[in-house]
Amino acid sequence: MPEWKFLTNHAHVLLCVAHEPQIRLREIAEAVGITERAAHRIIAELEEGGYISRQRMGRRNSYSFHPDTVMRHPNLQNSMLGDLTLGELVAPLIDPKTQLNGHASGLMNGARLRAAEGNR
Repeated sequence: MPEWKFLTNHAHVLLCVAHEPQIRLREIAEAVGITERAAHRIIAELEEGGYISRQRMGRRNSYSFHPDTVMRHPNLQNSMLGDLTLGELVAPLIDPKTQLNGHASGLMNGARLRAAEGNR
């Protein structure tokens, strides 16, 4: 069976930038498991799409995540995710205490998830 990932490389890069605004391309590439060239391309695509912006600070870049950006997939507009901003969707992945639509995110670490499943 071929391997697949729940989150795309674009989503992983976006999470890296949202979590650590001064992250280096090398660190993004290592975290996502891609080349620096691929990380650079994805950063450029995210910037072009309006999801992030990049500001040069000396020899480094500082990234700003734009949480109010609308997600690009047209099918999401009519789904339960249609009312969420990108920031609301990403926030629980960055900070597990964040609530999604007034409810706990449900994105728990493995131990808490297993404990919660055992109580059902």
